Amino acid sequence: MQEKSVITRRVEVARGVFAPGHLGELTQIIDFALVDAVLEETGTVEKRVRLLPSRVVVYFVLALALFEDCSYRTAWGKLVASLDSLPLVWPSASALSRARRRIGSAPLRRLFEALSGPVARRGAPGVFYRGLRTVAIDGTHLHVPNEEAVTWHYPKRQGKKLEFGYPLLRLLVLVECGTRAVLAACFGPEDTGELPYAQRLLGCLDSSMLLLADAGFDAVEFLREMGGTGARFLVRSSARRCPTLQRHLPGSPVRSLPGRPGLRDAAGARHRGHRDHHPGRRHRPHPAVATPHQPAGPRPLSGH
Repeated sequence: MQEKSVITRRVEVARGVFAPGHLGELTQIIDFALVDAVLEETGTVEKRVRLLPSRVVVYFVLALALFEDCSYRTAWGKLVASLDSLPLVWPSASALSRARRRIGSAPLRRLFEALSGPVARRGAPGVFYRGLRTVAIDGTHLHVPNEEAVTWHYPKRQGKKLEFGYPLLRLLVLVECGTRAVLAACFGPEDTGELPYAQRLLGCLDSSMLLLADAGFDAVEFLREMGGTGARFLVRSSARRCPTLQRHLPGSPVRSLPGRPGLRDAAGARHRGHRDHHPGRRHRPHPAVATPHQPAGPRPLSGH
């Protein structure tokens, strides 16, 4: 007789109304004790046990982020999957909405602050370059509901005569390259540019990091503030863009690369790369490299 083996898995859940909220491996990272501590810290623990305890509501909001195309009721179904044997409630969409408003955003914000940050160990492939942890910053847009409760803070885009489209939220994120772990994030109305939001994220940088940024982040004030954190940075700048840079940023000398269009310092003097830039010639975009001042010896970054 052929031998057979059976693999079984035992899943333990909380009792009663606390049973929903098991999101697979996510629950192993964001365990119940952490969520309870965050709720206690932000003063959002329920005063009496409800059908939707605050802990369960936190996991419900996380499920909404994971299953963004699902309705409230469908997302709730993800929380109670495989719990058919338990006498669980199926709250209405309005009850779930009221529960979200009850706990507010404070516990979710504190939970993000507790979990965000670099995760790769030193030397991890795809994360470190010459001993520096590579991180990247960039922005995107998200649509928000076209409702008066939202549009007062997130206005719609306007033409000469009419408003159009959905209101937009601008999101800026600082991530660890290789692992995509989020170090910091901020968001707000779309009519505010990327740089004011990006400046809020610079506090997460330190001298162990190499920041990568795309074109649009090469403004002189932003570069100066990045240099002040001690982090090295590599910022892309297109051939059409001629940012006004000082000849020497404090602690961060800027090196012009071959083919780089002329830069102007604070006095208006023009500086060119190893070959002159001609308006009629097409140049490929290339990065501007800046590193904190180093003593004599090998440079930590190469311009090639």
